Amino acid sequence: MKKQFQIVIEKEDYKNLLNSAVAEIKNARFKIARQLSKSVNSVYWNLGKLLYERKLEEGYGKGVVKQLSFDLKSEFPDMGLSPRNLWDMKRFYERYHNSNEKLRQAVAVLPWGHNLLLLNKIQNDAEVEFYANEVIIKGWSRDMLLNAIKMNSYSQSRKKLKSNNFKKTLPAHHSDYANEVFKSSYNLGFLGLTEPSKEQELEKRLIAKIKEFILELGKGFCFIGNQYKLELNGKEYFVDLLFFHRGLRSLVAIELKIGSFKPEYVGKINFYLSLLDRTEKSENENPSIGIILCADKDHLEVEIALQDVNKPIGVAEYQLLLPKDELQTIVLKELKASENNE
Repeated sequence: MKKQFQIVIEKEDYKNLLNSAVAEIKNARFKIARQLSKSVNSVYWNLGKLLYERKLEEGYGKGVVKQLSFDLKSEFPDMGLSPRNLWDMKRFYERYHNSNEKLRQAVAVLPWGHNLLLLNKIQNDAEVEFYANEVIIKGWSRDMLLNAIKMNSYSQSRKKLKSNNFKKTLPAHHSDYANEVFKSSYNLGFLGLTEPSKEQELEKRLIAKIKEFILELGKGFCFIGNQYKLELNGKEYFVDLLFFHRGLRSLVAIELKIGSFKPEYVGKINFYLSLLDRTEKSENENPSIGIILCADKDHLEVEIALQDVNKPIGVAEYQLLLPKDELQTIVLKELKASENNE
């Protein structure tokens, strides 16, 4: 009789195993969905091309397209081949057939509903490419895409300066890459925050939706932990969120702040980076990088606060996809409540 062995695994190790398995399955589903969208869009593109090449217009070509829709639906009843959809396919082809290949590749993998939204809302090629890439990288739903367009995220991403000292504190090739990896602003709309939230609540929600947060951060980030404990001379210190970036080969410490940037935040994260480099960084890894994530920042104030700091630190804003005045009200209420509790 064969002996049976029971493998014992720590609760935290199992939790990491489960999270990794879930992430793999979700990643596979996302790839399948993208491939399906690409196949559907390819059919729609070619149908639109047929209508375009036969110079059918919604006036005199209306009867032809109506009959075509009827005959196609009898053959393919589940494909959504209504007259309106056929005209949209023609618009889809007309809009992008002369565009650059990079843009065509981006819209090719979007769900059809996302493409219709971009067709109706955005005319500029560069702007369409920006939103299409955001959907691809971050897995935005159609509602999130609409909200981002209303918030004019494209213009905001172009206007905002990156606030960091990477060029001064990192080797040239490393600082250039770090500037590509880290953004000036992060969209936390997936948290669904509509009420005032303390930093602990913001952190809690980010941990609960860590996959979405990693998608927002970008490729290459591996989550290590939250409230990550560091020790020095018997004292304990806690980093809000700790990541490792595979491309940069650096630990990345993120400190969350519910209000506007304050210069004193720099000293705290600079200290954490020194501890990380001393106690956590491996010999083959690059210096740890710190990011202060806050509701608002003044670029000049950040620049002055970082001018004499020798650790690589960046300051970024987060957006909650709420109207600006509503977000400001929430932040001000939270700050006032915090002051009253002190």
